[in-house]
Amino acid sequence: MTIIRGRDLEGEIAIECDACVIGTGAGGGMALRELARAGLKVVALEEGGYHTPADFTQREDEMLPLLFQDSGGRMTRDLAIRVLQGRGVGGSTIHNTNLCKRTPDEILDLWRDRYAVSDAGPAEMVKDFEKVEGDLSVTEIPAALRNPNNEALHVGARELGWKAGPLKHNRVGCQMSGFCELGCAYDAKQNSLKVLIPQAEAAGATVYADVEALRVTHENGSVTGVVAVAHDAAGGPRAWIHVKARIVVLAASAVGSAALAIKSDLPDPFRQIGQKLRIHPGAVVAGRFERTMNSEAGIPQSYECTEHLSFEEGSDARVWIVPAFAHPIGTASMLPGFGKEHMRAMRSYGNLAVLTAMVHDETAGRVSVDSDGRPAIDYVMNDADRAQLAKGLVACARLLFAGGAAEVVIPAIPAVRLKSASELDSLKTDFVRPHGVPITAVHPMGTLRMGDDPRRAVVKSTGEHHFIKGLFVADGSLFPTSLGGPPQISIYTFALHLSKHIVDRARS
Repeated sequence: MTIIRGRDLEGEIAIECDACVIGTGAGGGMALRELARAGLKVVALEEGGYHTPADFTQREDEMLPLLFQDSGGRMTRDLAIRVLQGRGVGGSTIHNTNLCKRTPDEILDLWRDRYAVSDAGPAEMVKDFEKVEGDLSVTEIPAALRNPNNEALHVGARELGWKAGPLKHNRVGCQMSGFCELGCAYDAKQNSLKVLIPQAEAAGATVYADVEALRVTHENGSVTGVVAVAHDAAGGPRAWIHVKARIVVLAASAVGSAALAIKSDLPDPFRQIGQKLRIHPGAVVAGRFERTMNSEAGIPQSYECTEHLSFEEGSDARVWIVPAFAHPIGTASMLPGFGKEHMRAMRSYGNLAVLTAMVHDETAGRVSVDSDGRPAIDYVMNDADRAQLAKGLVACARLLFAGGAAEVVIPAIPAVRLKSASELDSLKTDFVRPHGVPITAVHPMGTLRMGDDPRRAVVKSTGEHHFIKGLFVADGSLFPTSLGGPPQISIYTFALHLSKHIVDRARS
């Protein structure tokens, strides 16, 4: 691929095109390809760098700064929740674990019936899902590739009689190294970087890496372009870029796109921009087994438990459970204890299995911009969501015991150590509070929601801004609610689904 690196640019640069896509992850990569294939002159601006599999060293200390926003340290404003997001050409599709699930029909129906989203029901979306799954080589992960961590979940769910099953992924040629979250050194991920960006370039698109969009320009109710800065290798400004375009597509994530919308002074008469952020907050439970597990090897997530997951709003079952094993540094940061106690815990690393409970959340968070122009995330789980997380952690512990764990640990403050499942019956879960248990989120959604009612949505069901002609959104910002599962296929598919409207607007 021929990617223009911002670190190689200098001075003032003017670009004129039909469309400018901001972000190159699942949504940006798909929109870029579709617009280029439609014959539009299109450029993409990517804040992060351009990296290839040769750059993915499988070292946490090197890959976290390279592939994640804020070196993996992005937090909510109260520092209670870590929010992991990607940066670089390919976005979060570089570091994600390749889970592929369609938007549930129940969610699509909900959006139509309660959030005024049109032309996006199950019947309208099915062919787009099929197209995306074909493009990305999505297949079910066979049982033969299930590592011991995932097998423990399978056995636990089977013993408890709980609803569970295999997941799908978009890998071809997987070497089972287990380093998916640090970028695939074996180029097995069929993601935006490997599949969509090359196809977009072949169709005539141009991609700029190391280029941060500062604001979207607009005049008299129409978008006019983008002002951006190219950064050098150290992150300093190197060149100023002025893009003139009749179409701008925001695809910089539910955090990045919302922050850019705020900095661009977009009209927001109903105060919807940046509101109702959902993130699937989750926490982990570790089980120590007497046998060797080596859970760090193999496909990280190949099985799920949906016993406690309903897609009905207000449900008392809103927890999705999957394995969530971490590499040594990540594990060390999560395991409780200090000194010798912590050393003993880490020496059992090879005997651990870890599950995470993620909440299909209804808390309404917010993205804003701080005094330095950086995104700020406000998100404090409401009582109902905290109760769901507590329920999920107990369920994870039951699954681990049923799967054969000799001991279970919830890394709360103080740590909760359990020797048998019977102890769960009387377990107090008041540790599920801000700073009481480590909480991580990897699925921000919903800050520029779609819908035909401008009082409740930022963009129309076509993805176009209600008040700025030519400005579109094509990332997880679109979703009116949480999904209750991995969002990448939903993001790819809605970007594909909405691209025809972007092309129509460009040609009008």
